[in-house]
Amino acid sequence: MEDQFSILVVEDEKISRTLLEKTLIKAGYSVTSVENGQIAADLFKGSFFPIVLTDWAMPEMGGPELCRIIRQRVTEGYVYVILLTARDSKEDIVLGLKAGADDYLTKPFHPAELIARLNTGKRIVTLERSLKKANDEIRLLSVTDPLTACYNRNYLNDFFPKELQRAVRYRHKLSIILCDIDHFKNVNDTYGHLVGDEVLKGFVERIRSSTRKDVDWIARFGGEEFLVILPETDIERALWVAERLRLSVCSSPLDLASGVKISISSSFGTTGFDPARDKWDTTQETILKQADTFLYAAKNEGRNRVVGGPLEG
Repeated sequence: MEDQFSILVVEDEKISRTLLEKTLIKAGYSVTSVENGQIAADLFKGSFFPIVLTDWAMPEMGGPELCRIIRQRVTEGYVYVILLTARDSKEDIVLGLKAGADDYLTKPFHPAELIARLNTGKRIVTLERSLKKANDEIRLLSVTDPLTACYNRNYLNDFFPKELQRAVRYRHKLSIILCDIDHFKNVNDTYGHLVGDEVLKGFVERIRSSTRKDVDWIARFGGEEFLVILPETDIERALWVAERLRLSVCSSPLDLASGVKISISSSFGTTGFDPARDKWDTTQETILKQADTFLYAAKNEGRNRVVGGPLEG
C-alpha cells in the first residue's frame, strides 16, 4: 500500500516545499512537511517515516546533521534519506553520504528523476521489511513449541528471569501456575500418540482462552507439563486463575479432529514472587521448585485440584 510509504519533507523554502508536496502527493505518497531539521528530529521521537527528503542548508539544523541524528536513533525500520542541495562537488557528496544519506539529488532537478530515486528508496525499504518479517518468523519458530504453538523451554529459560527482574525493579508481584494433565500416559496407551498430540493441543487452547492475551504467557515445561506466567499477579489472584483453568479443562470433553471425544483433568501447582515479602535475589529455580512441590501435592491428594501458596523459606 502506498500510504505505508509516508515521506517526511524537510525544506525551509516555502515555495519549494509546496512544490515537493504537490509532486509527491500526485505520485501517491503520504506527505508530512516541516521547515527545518530540528522540527524533523523532534517528529521522529514519536513518529516514523520510512523515507526522508531533506534540504541541505536550513536554519537551526541542516540536512547532514538530521541524517546523523536519524542514524543514531533506534527506529522501527530503516529510514531512506535523500539529500537535496545545490552543492555538487565531490567533497560535498562524500560529506552528505558520510552523514548517513542514502542518495543525493542536486538542485534544480526534474520531478521524474526525483520519483525514480524515490522508487529506489521504496524497493530498499520494502526489502528491509521483508527481511525483518522473515527474521521475526524465524525467531518465533525458534522459541515456539511446534505441536502446541505455545512457547518452548528455550523461551522460558530466556524470558522468565527477565519477568522476575522486572518484578523486582518495579516492585510488582509475579505468579506462576505449573499444570500437568492427569493420567496422560493412559491417553497415549489407549488411543495412540497422534490422539495424545491432539489432547495436548486442545489442553493448551483451553488454557490460553482463560488467560489474559498479550499479558500472560504459556510455555511447555515438559511432556504434558505446562507453565503459565502471570505478570503483576498476586498469589490469591493466581489461585483463582488456576481454579478457573482447572474447570475449563475438565468441564467438557475435548472434541478432537480425529473424531474422538476425551474427558481430561489437570493438576495445578501455584506460587508467586512478592517483592514486599520475598528476597530480591530469588531465582527462577526457587520459584519453579516451589510450584513443582505444590503440583506434586495436588497429584498426591487425588489430582484434578489446585494446590498453592507463597514461597516457603
